Amino acid sequence: MKASDLFVRCLEEEGVKYVFGVPGEENLDFIESLRNSSIKLILTRHEQGAGFMAATHGRLTGEVGVCLATLGPGATNFVTAAAYAQLGAMPMLMITGQKPIKQSKQGQFQIVDIVDMMRPLTKYTRQIVSADGIPSKVREAFRRATEERPGAAHLELPEDIAAESTERLPIHQSLARRPVVEEKALQAAISLLNEAKHPIVLIGAAANRKLTCKMLRNFLDAFGFPVISTQMGKGVIDERSDEYIGCAALSDKDFVHRALEQADLVLNIGHDVVEKPPFFMRENGAKVIHINFSSAEVDQVYFPQVELIGDIANTIWQLTEKLTKNPAWDFSFFYTCRHALQQNIEMLAAKDTFPCSPGQLVREVRAAVPDDGIIALDNGMYKIWFARNYPAYTPNTVLLDNALATMGAGLPSAMAAKLLNPDKVVVAICGDGGFMMNSQEIETACRLNLNVVVLILKDDAYGMIEWKQAAQGLPEFGLKFNNPDFVLYAESYGAKGYRAEKVGDISKLIKQAAGDGCVSIIEVPVDYSSNRETFSNTIPLAVAAV
Repeated sequence: MKASDLFVRCLEEEGVKYVFGVPGEENLDFIESLRNSSIKLILTRHEQGAGFMAATHGRLTGEVGVCLATLGPGATNFVTAAAYAQLGAMPMLMITGQKPIKQSKQGQFQIVDIVDMMRPLTKYTRQIVSADGIPSKVREAFRRATEERPGAAHLELPEDIAAESTERLPIHQSLARRPVVEEKALQAAISLLNEAKHPIVLIGAAANRKLTCKMLRNFLDAFGFPVISTQMGKGVIDERSDEYIGCAALSDKDFVHRALEQADLVLNIGHDVVEKPPFFMRENGAKVIHINFSSAEVDQVYFPQVELIGDIANTIWQLTEKLTKNPAWDFSFFYTCRHALQQNIEMLAAKDTFPCSPGQLVREVRAAVPDDGIIALDNGMYKIWFARNYPAYTPNTVLLDNALATMGAGLPSAMAAKLLNPDKVVVAICGDGGFMMNSQEIETACRLNLNVVVLILKDDAYGMIEWKQAAQGLPEFGLKFNNPDFVLYAESYGAKGYRAEKVGDISKLIKQAAGDGCVSIIEVPVDYSSNRETFSNTIPLAVAAV
């Protein structure tokens, strides 16, 4: 069979249903093979959008999301998406084309060494140099992309290799099981838990990648440990739970950080060094039990005393079976912090101003989105507010990037989420700066008839940097811009456009747009002036003195 046919059959063998991308002339054999396959090509308007969609597919399913680009500028446009998937631990495969490698027909035109370019951004990058090598290269790329810690892989398929003939067949996946925690380490962790007076659980990104929720729920029900999450750990447990204290959305000083400072033992489940540290270890400070698929990456602020390495869900199950509840555990301070945080969130949501404050915005979105609805956050000031104030009820319903923290990913991520969850309400929440970086994908969403709601938060500036600039006492400079009329912009694509005129409009418009059956854009003016007051020192003295 033709090499490109074999490549596509290998993708089918891996269970691939979608390929997101922008083809070029070097991909034409591959595209023809796709046309005759069970895989659906999702044509996007920019390679970066295709990469973000593929990465989000990987994030939500645990299976490899696949994207396609041509050589040169098409492949270089994958760089940000590669870093997004690699830092965010999202399994993704990028396929790029290349000029013929056996006989050049255009010299060095458009030729960049894409394999070397991808080396620091991926777990695996290879050029396919013969048709016979396709099955092993594809199987290895998928294996690398999905094994812990997941990430990005890349394969380059040159034009002449794609047209070759071969007799090879796809390689089937092997049966593989993750190892489980070692018994002596488990007993050491139990000893630390028995000695502790104020233990607390911290949920990180790795715990949100696998189905740990059931085991964690059983664990918390059995022992009542208070819980804090990182931004990318949101939703692993229902955040309406009595045990949930809050999200470590800020670097320090917030209520949850005071709770962590009071703890004498932290069960750190799914810690990922790409996220900002939710706490700093120090000599003679709180002890830490590291629970993860892989061992801890030790540095001056993280050096756990016990490491439980293996499948996270199995480790939590074993702890639940072997640990005994200790009557000496005291969680009272943690719940004082939880109460103070909830009061603070309610106070911020109650302010009656327009353009709306971020606290009001979060309240309105939560009121409009069903329990299982998905919000996909672009990167900006509002991301911190949603991480801190928006309660997630189920896993993977708050999609945010606290790894690469790139602008421009919110809309494509929401599109991938809707493609995979057509019956759920999906809302992209983007600043006006981030939205315009990939706004062309509105056409893709309309063409696919995706009922995605896009909330554009309009402040005519790069708001997060404006806040940082002001926090450093610097004069305002270089961060203001103009915007199109977003209602007319939506209509120009065939989408519906709305504009909030008061705070109460926001939840009503989201509900209306979610029922429109098409792409809808809602422009919401926002005022970030409460940033400094809220995020400078949010702990009341009464709580800090407890």
